[in-house]
Amino acid sequence: MDRRTFLAFDLGAESGRAVVGILEEDKITLKEVHRFINRPVRIIGRLYWNITQMFQELKIGLLNGVKEFPDIESLGIDTWGVDFGFVSKNNELVGLPVCYRDHRTDGVPEKVFRIIPKERLYSLTGIQIMQINSIFQLYSMILENSPLLKSIYKLLFMPDLFNFMFTGKMTTEFSIATTSQLYDPVKDAWSREIFDSLGLPIDIMPEILPTGTNLGGILQDIKDELGIGDISVIAPAEHDTGSAVAAVPAVGENWAYISSGTWSLMGVEIKEPIITRESMDANFTNEGGVNRTFRFLKNITGLWLLQGCRRSWEREGHSLSYSEIVKLAEEAKPFRFFVDPDDPVFLNPPDMPTAIKDFCKSTGQGIPETKGEIARCVLESLAFKYKEVFEKLKTLIKKELNVLHIVGGGSQNTLLSQFTANALGIPVYTGPVEA
Repeated sequence: MDRRTFLAFDLGAESGRAVVGILEEDKITLKEVHRFINRPVRIIGRLYWNITQMFQELKIGLLNGVKEFPDIESLGIDTWGVDFGFVSKNNELVGLPVCYRDHRTDGVPEKVFRIIPKERLYSLTGIQIMQINSIFQLYSMILENSPLLKSIYKLLFMPDLFNFMFTGKMTTEFSIATTSQLYDPVKDAWSREIFDSLGLPIDIMPEILPTGTNLGGILQDIKDELGIGDISVIAPAEHDTGSAVAAVPAVGENWAYISSGTWSLMGVEIKEPIITRESMDANFTNEGGVNRTFRFLKNITGLWLLQGCRRSWEREGHSLSYSEIVKLAEEAKPFRFFVDPDDPVFLNPPDMPTAIKDFCKSTGQGIPETKGEIARCVLESLAFKYKEVFEKLKTLIKKELNVLHIVGGGSQNTLLSQFTANALGIPVYTGPVEA
């Protein structure tokens, strides 16, 4: 088999990376060629993504990749879901994409439910109700009477924005489109009922393309700037979890997964969405996957709590690696403090350790004082949350599950993986890390 070389960009809510994959003799070898920090920027009270800097980092990754592997034939980009930006008819960016952790959606779901009842919204989309969803972000702009609405030609989700910058094409892909809660999986189209009910113009939504579509080559001005040749841009499963699940090294059918990172997404892969009263009450979601499968899962606030603690401790002058934090957690006494990782107080608090202490105090548990106690509280709480969601998942799919695969960056946290295996009582396999 002839060697083939590809470039993958994986952008998360904390970092981004460029990885070259070399496919040769039925084996794929991965080589990271660039990594960068990605954090939102607060400007006059609003939290934005620094999209121009992010695109610059992608170009650096592309150049690094081509320098080391001149035979790269195509690239693909995945990111987190729900967030979006806008472009005008003149191919200009309209404003900056707002981060899903911004507070502009506070109270917005309830206002939407007055127009479209919660039950109807779920039945139309099969998507878990979360205030970060694109539908609530978009409707918040109507409530604010945002002047940007007058300049929009197309709404593009985060990976689509980068594809647009590379190719000039304004399209989206199945997996990322499903995260918006604006897509009807039964009709395989944007939900006209939702757009009409909320007074949103449906024509701003891009064409939904199948996973794996070739979007064409990189624009000439980028090739000239970087001094590179022709490279095709492919739309992979643009939602990072969709790509991660495709990489799970599972056999058989009785397995579940956790895509572990800032968020923990626990679920199974199915052929058709499960949209029932029971799945709605349990707040499970049906997100698109590769080959038009659906990932029936629940979004759980994952290592965001630990990331928030680390940032707070850094501000206090205590710079700790994640391995050092895990070691402190290992040394702390077990089963002393617990939080609900999905409680709204942890969405974007000014100081995460304080939020954890306040939660414990308000629920009559005492207060975790040391860094180790706080970290152990987070990890044990996540493991028990996984247990709760796992049991509900089995009930909803009416099937036993006997193996769990943890993929993504969070799979490197061996203490959390062991806690999870202990809580679930089944074999837990970790990796690939770079899923």
